[in-house]
Amino acid sequence: MAESNTVRILDGNTFVVCESTGDIEATPSEPSGLFSIDMRFLSTWVLTLNGERLHPLSYDDLQYYEARFFLVPATATHYTDAKLSVIRERAVGGSFREELIILNHDEQPVDLEVRIDAAADFADLFQVKDEIVNKKGEFYTDVQPDALRLGYRRGNLVRETVVTSSRPARFDAQGLAYTVRLEPNEQWRTELDVRTVALGPGGRDLRMGLRAHGVERQALQHDLQDWLAAAPTVNCEWETLDRTYRRSLVDLAALRFSPISLPGATLPAAGLPWFMTMFGRDSILTCLQTLPFTPELSRTTLRILAALQGTRFDDFREEDPGRILHEMRYGETAAFEEQPHSPYYGSVDATPLFVVLLDEYERWSGDAALVKELERESRAALRWIDEYADLVGNGYIWYERRNTDTGLENQCWKDSWDSISYRDGRLPGFPRATCEVQGYAYDAKVRAARLAREFWGDPAYADQLEREAAELKERFNREWWVADGEYYAIALDPDGRQVDTLSSNIGHLLWSGIVDESRAAKVAAHLVGPRLWSGWGVRTLAEGEARYNPIGYHNGTIWPFDNSFIAWGLRRYGFAEEAAQIADGIIAASAYFDGRLPEAFGGYRRELTKFPVEYPTACTPQAWSTGAPLLLIRTMLGIEPHEGHLAVEPRLPVGMGRIEVLDIPGRWGRVDAFARGRLELHTPAD
Repeated sequence: MAESNTVRILDGNTFVVCESTGDIEATPSEPSGLFSIDMRFLSTWVLTLNGERLHPLSYDDLQYYEARFFLVPATATHYTDAKLSVIRERAVGGSFREELIILNHDEQPVDLEVRIDAAADFADLFQVKDEIVNKKGEFYTDVQPDALRLGYRRGNLVRETVVTSSRPARFDAQGLAYTVRLEPNEQWRTELDVRTVALGPGGRDLRMGLRAHGVERQALQHDLQDWLAAAPTVNCEWETLDRTYRRSLVDLAALRFSPISLPGATLPAAGLPWFMTMFGRDSILTCLQTLPFTPELSRTTLRILAALQGTRFDDFREEDPGRILHEMRYGETAAFEEQPHSPYYGSVDATPLFVVLLDEYERWSGDAALVKELERESRAALRWIDEYADLVGNGYIWYERRNTDTGLENQCWKDSWDSISYRDGRLPGFPRATCEVQGYAYDAKVRAARLAREFWGDPAYADQLEREAAELKERFNREWWVADGEYYAIALDPDGRQVDTLSSNIGHLLWSGIVDESRAAKVAAHLVGPRLWSGWGVRTLAEGEARYNPIGYHNGTIWPFDNSFIAWGLRRYGFAEEAAQIADGIIAASAYFDGRLPEAFGGYRRELTKFPVEYPTACTPQAWSTGAPLLLIRTMLGIEPHEGHLAVEPRLPVGMGRIEVLDIPGRWGRVDAFARGRLELHTPAD
């Protein structure tokens, strides 16, 4: 199934990927079907009339949770009008509902055999991603007069798909059928319900009480309306930014889900199709991006991650006391410990970023109660940085996987196997320490010192953290600076030698504040210089490095989320023009993706391709790409909480025109921000 012909609807971690006809015809390695809690509940859902498949005329993805397909029989051509048409209206909200409408446009009656083939392979999402579906349990089928039940059982894990119809149907083991006679100009309709069942001990559905389980379409519509109404209003003369902002808010609504472990709370899933679950790093960074617009996500994310913080030593899950989880899964492979994601703790950045988010959230919200509530978890996170993450004993955060079978080799955000390399392309050994994580640790200690002094009543601990942060900054600037290139190394190898490639990671160092003021201008010049800057954004790896590839996952592509934090970092050090340049490029690129920025796109030079080149397997929507435009708006307007009020210091791209952000929530209530760009003509992509 070609990517361009797929239609995706979702609500939280329940989603459907299908063809432009609405049909689902999955292979073991095809990410199409009805998925929920990391398992495929429908692998076949194919409509035929009199044994013939239908042709698509068009489809509308009306909202993130619903789509409508307009179809005709295969016999219709440019020269022969269709005598029949078919409309499929589909919605997902914890389950799968479809209204099927058949219209007879002929002057004669027509007799139809309407059939839907249905099957469920109950493939674990990890198995689909790895293209290896190896089921070890028992499949079963229960054909009833008014329902078809498809099931899978392995030990205590029971998953079922139950298909019912509002009209009487003939159910069999392969689907259901109707015999229909339509008079001239008559229409026929039925409503189909596909219910997903995930039974746990005691025969109770694991998702009972969750926000998205069994939600009706009208409730989803009201929820979306409430979500949009609560967010600040953005009015802008640049149409691309207007459209991208609204698309981002809608996609954030779509990606919200309630984890089984804490029903009632919602946080953003990482991205469709592979990462519709909780990721520590992704959720935290998305919350940082969206804090001025959707602060409630930060509160619930902090609480959920705190509740699941590591408490013991577990090599399989790479858990330590105080460590914040990397990824949580609910599928078969996690349940039977064929994968460690129940949860898995193999990242080194989520833990310091947890403390960073808590401080940033308080600065915006004034929620002192949450800071006090999470004091123990914050102290545990800071202890992890010093006691468990320093594998070498030199004061840095290092990583080396303990689960050598299924754990991640690279435990930073650039987590592909070849993302950390020397200039000549060689890969360093383990353990590794990447530069941006040291910046996060520095920022966490600086911020935690404020929390300790102002909220935890522990000025001695605050003084200690500030001393440690200052020592880390001095040592980092001495040992990581690549003198002949005048930038910071991407990493240190096990012997403490610099892994000396030029990468986008240096922009995160600006955001964290660990860069010496005397070196900030050199870092900024690299970020907007010809090796890293493509015209659309900052590449993950600079041109000229041995492993540079403009469509290499972390070796030359452009990640919108990465660019949003780079722009924030540039603004922190006073490089407002450079920050505006990045914002301009990323927002302009969004026009080519209908306002929905993908996970990554090609790092080709803008003058070469004239448009941003799609990365073939990018997740979309993806949480931190969805959050990128919101952080870029904050950066362009220079919006920062300052001594209990909101400070605004705008610096817009040339020719952007007027922008207003109304009803920005925070400890100050709700306030407005306005700005106008300089008057040179802008030539946006649209």
